[in-house]
Amino acid sequence: MNFKIDVDMTPEEFRKVMGLPDVASLQDEMISKIKEQMEAGVEGYDPLTLLKPYLTNSVGSVEAFQKMMLGMMSQYNSSSNDKK
Repeated sequence: MNFKIDVDMTPEEFRKVMGLPDVASLQDEMISKIKEQMEAGVEGYDPLTLLKPYLTNSVGSVEAFQKMMLGMMSQYNSSSNDKK
């Protein structure tokens, strides 16, 4: 038996349901800092250095999300197999 569930929600609603933080203000601040440094023509400016702390943390959070989803699916699968 297969079930298909379609959920229609905006990205904002999905973020709230998943309990993810609202990072719009952080993103705006980061973009403004990048623009300031680009306009100032800072010698040796490297955007990757500026974003590196955020990139490493975000990859870890994606992995944690994937592990959480896999755990939920595994738990659901094992509980449905126990009922058979």
